[in-house]
Order: sequence, then C-alpha cells, then structure tokens
Amino acid sequence: MLICKVVKPLVSTNRIPDFEHKHLQVVLDGSTQKVAVDAVGCVPGDWVICVGSSAAREAAGSKSYPSDLTIVGIIDHWDPDAGKAQAPPGGAS
Repeated sequence: MLICKVVKPLVSTNRIPDFEHKHLQVVLDGSTQKVAVDAVGCVPGDWVICVGSSAAREAAGSKSYPSDLTIVGIIDHWDPDAGKAQAPPGGAS
C-alpha cells in the first residue's frame, strides 16, 4: 500500500471498453505523479491509501480490470512531516 496525495482529476473520454467510466485521479507518490482509479470519491488535496498490482484490479471492480493503482481509502488525519528530523534552531553550525 502507498500513501499518496491527490493532485487533480484526470479526464479521459476515449477509453478501451474494459476501462468503463471509473473516475481517475492524478496522485503524488513522493515526487512522482501517477494515475489512479478513484474507488472512493476523493478530491484534490486529500491524502489517500492506494493499492497496486492485483489488489488494484480487484479494488477497481474485477481481476481483469486494467488498473495497476487504485485509491481505496481517504486518510482522515495525516501529517506527512511527522517523525522527520527538525533543523536545529539558528540553522546548522
């Protein structure tokens, strides 16, 4: 599973039939933008839980669904900076 931030929706009207009409979101995984199927109805700015591989296909609807990343949850409270080392007051010496 990954923790990602939703950047913006992605609209693609010309799709293969198996892709159906599921909503897509651009998510940020670190500094990398990825496209994820939105199975939960998130909005830009949400921190979300994403699954990949066969779990992504099943979460999107079936084992044959053409997805390798699916959003499966919206995180209620998340501080991405928690636990990171803080710079000492007054800067480095």
